Amino acid sequence: MLSASPTNAPITFNDGTDKGVGLSDPHLASGRRKMLDLVNRLHSTGVQLDIDLPMIAVIGSQSAGKSSLIESISGITLPRASGTCTRVPTECRLTSSTSPWKCTISLRFITDANGQPLRQVRNETFGDAIFDKSEVEERIRRAQRAILNPSTSFRTFLDGPDEDPVDRELTFSINCVSLQISGQDVADLSFVDLPGLIASVGKGGNESDIELVKKLVTNYIERPSCIILLTVACETDFENQGAHRLTKQYDPEGKRTVGVLTKPDRIPAGEEDRWLRFIRNEYESLDNGWFSVKQPDTKALQAGITWSEARAAEREFFSLTSSWSALDYSYQQRLGTTNLTECLSTILSGLIARRLPELQDELQKLLQKTEDSLRQIPKPPSSDALGEILHLLSNFSRDLSTHLEGTPDEKGLLQTIRPAQEAFKRAIRETAPDFRPYERPSRTSLEDSSDESDSGDGSNSDSRAVQPPSFLSSEEAPVISRNDNNAIFVDEVMKRAQDAITRELPDHYPFVVSREYIHSFTALWRVPMRNLFDVVIKVLVGYIKALVIKHFNKYAHGGLQSHIVTLVTDYIKTCSSQALDRITWLLDLEMRPLTLNGHYYSDYRDKFLAHYRGCRKTGSSTGDLSNKLDQYGKSPIWPGRKLTSSQTSFNESTSKILSGLSEIGISGVKATDLPRLLPSDPYEPALHIMASVRAYFQVAYKRFADNVPMAIDHELILGLDRDRALENALRKGLGITGPDGYQRCKDFLQEPPNVVARRDELQKKLDRLEAAKKELLDLWL
Repeated sequence: MLSASPTNAPITFNDGTDKGVGLSDPHLASGRRKMLDLVNRLHSTGVQLDIDLPMIAVIGSQSAGKSSLIESISGITLPRASGTCTRVPTECRLTSSTSPWKCTISLRFITDANGQPLRQVRNETFGDAIFDKSEVEERIRRAQRAILNPSTSFRTFLDGPDEDPVDRELTFSINCVSLQISGQDVADLSFVDLPGLIASVGKGGNESDIELVKKLVTNYIERPSCIILLTVACETDFENQGAHRLTKQYDPEGKRTVGVLTKPDRIPAGEEDRWLRFIRNEYESLDNGWFSVKQPDTKALQAGITWSEARAAEREFFSLTSSWSALDYSYQQRLGTTNLTECLSTILSGLIARRLPELQDELQKLLQKTEDSLRQIPKPPSSDALGEILHLLSNFSRDLSTHLEGTPDEKGLLQTIRPAQEAFKRAIRETAPDFRPYERPSRTSLEDSSDESDSGDGSNSDSRAVQPPSFLSSEEAPVISRNDNNAIFVDEVMKRAQDAITRELPDHYPFVVSREYIHSFTALWRVPMRNLFDVVIKVLVGYIKALVIKHFNKYAHGGLQSHIVTLVTDYIKTCSSQALDRITWLLDLEMRPLTLNGHYYSDYRDKFLAHYRGCRKTGSSTGDLSNKLDQYGKSPIWPGRKLTSSQTSFNESTSKILSGLSEIGISGVKATDLPRLLPSDPYEPALHIMASVRAYFQVAYKRFADNVPMAIDHELILGLDRDRALENALRKGLGITGPDGYQRCKDFLQEPPNVVARRDELQKKLDRLEAAKKELLDLWL
């Protein structure tokens, strides 16, 4: 992880003065240390998982001398072992202080034992503060064991035997060991030491560790605000060192990389200039250049060399070794741990200063985005499971009641049902009996009519049945087909009436004839009635299912949604059975012709009778006579136009007849009354039957077309919410009021694991961001 400032102990320059460097410089220390401490605190919140914090990450291939470099900067001894030593990130926070030297070690858990991010980063102090540098190495070793065995209490490794477990749970971990070191000979600098990149695994190793370490290192260095401290051992060919290749991948232009050549004493004779080209920035050029450090070898370490002695030996090496001492003065400043530390301090402190304003803005935007994402996720179930279920049912019941009553929405329930109701009304209207007030055409006349017709459909038709009566509105009149298959002709009605006579007088015909014709059309009403009922059921079930999903979709995982859908569907079936009985009862009522709306019936009967009579007169001699008598005494239609001789002669004859009738005492007779003197229509009784049946259809179909939708609406749609019956049925069906009701409620409210995980992830992130925001605000107070 990190942040920074300069050197270790006071450094002696050529002028013989002791002077702090980097952030230890009294003129710079206060402000820069404040920024450094802020970034350290931000890292403690774990917010580096979310935003790019300034840091220095020390990387290198295995055995590149990283640990020795860290020891030279921090002044402590790290654990030593064959193979890979560093298996977890080790964060070092160094602070210059006037107090005695002190080291506090803590464990920073970013993930849990299963590798899942924690809601809040957990910092656990690992033992008491250390005041003796010789005790640090063992404490760090124990801390690493605790990180790599997360299911075991860390205290076990703090106080237990100093040996590795037989079976280590993890080979590497993102959780880190944090060292907080302060004292008079300590630099102001913070950095993180990462596991060394490995090219192969030894005995007992795992091939997956290669990618695991690479991924862990990449997680740090891919961030734009990470300063990469690249360690390169001079004893190995530069091109074969994987750390450099990885650095080039994420910092191809070398803008944020600081190169460090380690083990300069192991350069083969004659190859010195090859490595000096790095120091002169002539090869693999970096914006921040290259440095070289010389650390104690194994013999010196075993002999107990001190940190001060090691620094003195380092200065002596670079000043006495000709290839290094011959460098220009400017390049001499790139040799030794002190110069490296000072440079790192300057680079990191500058980066922190530039990033602070950006951090606040990024943090605020990320907070807003996280809060928005969290709001989009359903709230977690209430601790009062029963109360939550009852609340959900109550809200659903109220919303359902609103939709059943009707909403002003084109996709509302009633609006969705209306087309089916209109179709039902049309279907009923089209069952009107197709009475024809003239005789059925003979086959010969039909064939002649077909030959003259240009329709081309070959159907037997009669053009006299095309138009409905003019007194019927478009809403009342059924569509009359030209096809004669369903037509009822006057001669057929007459014959049927005559055949029905039993003991009636010759001029009386049984009512059974009219009733049979009425039964013939009311029997056709069952199919459109059932079609309407089925459509309403289908729409209602689909509509209410959508409402159930709207109210209970977040509880699908616990089965609440499916239970509600099943219970609602079953309840609708129960209500539909009652509604079907009611509308069937309405149809049964229509099987017995009856109306108390006598005036309406009589009015239509008279109109249909006149209509049928008029149809019979049209085209006959009687019809022609009636037309002429209608025009008697009227002026010509066109002004100035004279009557024809035939019209004049007809009018003169009509005048004589009317005068003659007046002379014999029959006065008040009009010309239009004269057709009554003609013989009566032999089909007059049939016309009366046709008019009566057709008039009754007008009464019955309107009544039935209203009553059936009203009954379905009352019994089925509105019936669902009557007396909160559905809500009560849901409570009973869910079994939430029984002895195990509370547990059932808890089971119903279970959430999908992905929702729980997502909410937990966002909440953890929000907590980290809030903690970081507080740290930033405290900086300006």
